[in-house]
Amino acid sequence: MKLLFVVKSLVLPGGGAERVLAQVSGGLARRGHDVAVASFDRPGQPSFYALDAAVRWQPLGVGQVRTGTGIGEALGRIAALRRTVRQAGPDAAIGFMHSAYIPLGLALLGSGVPMLASEHIAYEHYRTRPLQAALLRLAPRLARAITIISPEIRSGFPPSLRRRMVVLPNPVGASGGRPADPCGGDRPFRTLLAVGRLEAQKDHATLIRAFAALADRFPDWRLRIVGEGSLRGALERQVRELGLEGRVFIPGATADIEREYEAAQLFVMSSTYESFGLTTAEALGHGLPVIGFADCPGTNELVRDRVNGLLVDGADRAAALAAGLAELMGSGELRRRYGAAGPGSIQAFAPERIVGLWEKLLADIAAGRREEG
Repeated sequence: MKLLFVVKSLVLPGGGAERVLAQVSGGLARRGHDVAVASFDRPGQPSFYALDAAVRWQPLGVGQVRTGTGIGEALGRIAALRRTVRQAGPDAAIGFMHSAYIPLGLALLGSGVPMLASEHIAYEHYRTRPLQAALLRLAPRLARAITIISPEIRSGFPPSLRRRMVVLPNPVGASGGRPADPCGGDRPFRTLLAVGRLEAQKDHATLIRAFAALADRFPDWRLRIVGEGSLRGALERQVRELGLEGRVFIPGATADIEREYEAAQLFVMSSTYESFGLTTAEALGHGLPVIGFADCPGTNELVRDRVNGLLVDGADRAAALAAGLAELMGSGELRRRYGAAGPGSIQAFAPERIVGLWEKLLADIAAGRREEG
């Protein structure tokens, strides 16, 4: 098949959906498909996540990818995508996230090229974004199918969208590198790791408060929050106000996330909601025990309480998280036991299996076997 993936940006740091795009596009290219990726980035900038050598990347240079999109930019992107599709002649086009699949769907009108929309966030995200929610209602009219990360996340979308949604989990494999050491060996300190965008959804502020309550009790532990986002300044101020300089580190996003998992002893997911919890699954694959909230979709589907980690009550978030962290930070044996169960708990998300599901779905769409309706 000749396939065209479209995403808003590959240049910006972080982003689980962009990492999934790189994995899936590369997996399909290695299976012999002709794969290209278009983004709205300016030419000449490197992709944050490396693309497979067989995948062609076409930066279209339309608009500002770091900010919201105005009407003029949106129209320019639709026109640029229409030209790109006309030149590429794909059997199917895939838009990753609403910022790509809405303009792509409009660009494809009348072209005869079917579109697969790939959604990577829970509907909770749209509840405070009325314009995005309104545009989202167009998706069933534009796409032959919409991929969604899990049945639980699918259930939160309106019926008109649910009817078109196909559950397609993210690809996650057990670590191919050095597994983590949850006990920490002879390290001078232990690392509590969080990975995610510095945005309200991730609730790193609660995590920092919980760690502050334990800092004196566990002087050999450090908190490392890896990611980038609009709340960096607020989180850095919180760290200073709590006197946690030298104990809490916010180093930014990294493309070499494997090294972060390998160096940690415990992984924490403080989000209020997740679509899939990609970093949670990756941490489990590296043999890390995970702690998160029992009421957080995307976390409670991956973490099996007292099997591969802990799920704590979300009612009094900071206090419950601090209590759970204290239990795991205080017991290397618990961390070792839960960490050992991690890789086996994510076998259903093996990359080759997930790429195979993508291949079958795209073949059906290209052959017209998934009809609009």
